[in-house]
Amino acid sequence: MTATNATPALRAAVVINPAKSVGPELRGSIFRLCQTQGWAEPLWLETTVEDPGEGQTREALEAGVDVVIAAGGDGTVRCVAEILAGSGVPLGLVPLGTGNLLARNLGINITDPVAAAYDVLNGTVRTVDVIRTNLDGSADRQVFLVMGGLGYDAAIMADTIDVLKDRMGWLAYVEAGIRKLPGKPVRARISMDGKHPVRRRIRSVMIGNCGRIMGGVEIFPEAKVDDGLLDLLILAPRGRLGWLGVVAGIFGRNKRRNTSVEYFQGKSAEITLEHEQEFQLDGDHVGTGKHLAVTLEPAALKIRMMND
Repeated sequence: MTATNATPALRAAVVINPAKSVGPELRGSIFRLCQTQGWAEPLWLETTVEDPGEGQTREALEAGVDVVIAAGGDGTVRCVAEILAGSGVPLGLVPLGTGNLLARNLGINITDPVAAAYDVLNGTVRTVDVIRTNLDGSADRQVFLVMGGLGYDAAIMADTIDVLKDRMGWLAYVEAGIRKLPGKPVRARISMDGKHPVRRRIRSVMIGNCGRIMGGVEIFPEAKVDDGLLDLLILAPRGRLGWLGVVAGIFGRNKRRNTSVEYFQGKSAEITLEHEQEFQLDGDHVGTGKHLAVTLEPAALKIRMMND
């Protein structure tokens, strides 16, 4: 009698933010989906206020899963990716948030969580870059996948009203942006790849790994999530009509001639500010600081998804 060796079924872990969940039926749907697609019963791990995803992802890695699905908003995705980067275990995305910025940039389904989960289970693996940050010399080097920023854009994230986010979606950020338009510039010294720094009076410095934010706005038109480069944008409006220059610099045709908006590319950047400014990563306000160092790690994260 000949013994047959059955190939063990693949297993997923789902790290889910229960505050973003569309209801208890989602769990049942994903469990049934794994069964019908030939996967083992998934490991289901809920985030908490105290642990928004890192601990759950470590638990998933210890369990030896084949993919870790981040089910939540951009914050959940970032926390899961921070642990998965460099591990070789791929990330899957089930977008449940307001922005879902990485999913939007990758063309992942943001309207149907079960369809997004199906695409993870039946997809293939691609690699993307991650950007590691160090704020004010902290030992905690956080990652982001879409965009980080000091100044105006981070102040918007810090002051967006949660009730409006629930009612209006990404338009709540527009409301906060209008309220935060008044403000004073801060002196900044900015260096790319260790080269001689430029000095500017800025309202915001933004670093991008991919280009699209809410509303389909393309902040970094040349950015690609797997190009081995980070993109840096300086916003330096001048005078009463300075923000009109910023709008023209981002959306106009002659971007390179606009002194209110400047673009740079490289593999690392260092920003030093005269005064502390708000700091955000992938839409999450994470504090204030005067010094930011960022380094790109090419192809550091695997993502399991449907590719066109």
